Amino acid sequence: MREAAFWEKKDSDKTLCTLCRHHCLIAAGKRGLCGVRENRDGILYSLVYEKLIAENVDHIEKKPLFHYLPGSTSYSIATVGCNFHCRHCQNYDISQWGASRGPVPGEKVSPADLVQRALAAGCRSISYTYTEPTIFYEYAYDTAVLAKEAGLGNVFVSNGYTGTAALEQIAPYLDAANIDLKGFTEDFYREVAGARLQGVLDTLRDYRRLGIWLEVTTLLIPGHNDSDEELRALAGFVCNELGAQVPWHVTAFYPTYKMLDVPRTPVETLRRARQIGLEAGLKYVYEGNVPGEGGENTFCPGCKKKIISRVGYRVDASHLDRGRCDACGHLLDGVWF
Repeated sequence: MREAAFWEKKDSDKTLCTLCRHHCLIAAGKRGLCGVRENRDGILYSLVYEKLIAENVDHIEKKPLFHYLPGSTSYSIATVGCNFHCRHCQNYDISQWGASRGPVPGEKVSPADLVQRALAAGCRSISYTYTEPTIFYEYAYDTAVLAKEAGLGNVFVSNGYTGTAALEQIAPYLDAANIDLKGFTEDFYREVAGARLQGVLDTLRDYRRLGIWLEVTTLLIPGHNDSDEELRALAGFVCNELGAQVPWHVTAFYPTYKMLDVPRTPVETLRRARQIGLEAGLKYVYEGNVPGEGGENTFCPGCKKKIISRVGYRVDASHLDRGRCDACGHLLDGVWF
């Protein structure tokens, strides 16, 4: 347990947590919506500091990040807890743990030990992922500082609800992020995720302003966020406000958690969404969760040559020379070796 960052003391021993955009006002003895930040006698504490619940060596493409050190591996970590309550969460067993309000599970591992594990595994970066990295911010921040000193990159895989001050503090150590833009209506965010669309849009603008390499993912859920109108609005926001160079990943939904009654996403929907993204002016639009479909490949915006071939999370072939197309010399957007 460690005193939390980004909070204010209020009357009657209440604390206002400003780490994420929920701004929970927490009474003494209670926790915020994330379930892992608790007010104890008027002081807000993080309950997940050095409480590692998941660790894996993943391909960076799994995040998904296609334009950040492609083909490299990333040491991926998480604690329990999340500030969203998505009905379709794939990691609900650890992300929604906070609802139980029981003792916090996890292996005690220091930030220094995380960095050493990443180096020993031959990884090029550490990814804060699986649950929401914002809610284990203190742990992620201390690790990111040490990782940067050791020559490792740092990656957030996030729902995009981090407060501006918190993101500004970690930005010098954060190299890349994949942010879920789950839909483009307030109704969808309220009913499916328990959050506000506007908060996510504001956070995405912060990422862009701070110069962190950014990729955006939208999981297409049949009948919920996959209409042409919504996809055009979403793609337009990414292109016009974040930049045409931002890769957009449109990925297939599979029934899970509290949305078992919703069918999986047809491949035709992903193809349609990809075309909408390209028509909106985006340079790079990818189809996800359908290995071998062909929508995972990167094409040169200059000569249209296939530059990176992928199957699932594996890079099959690359025709990049320090970020440039080996055919026409066009410099692709991203962070390259």
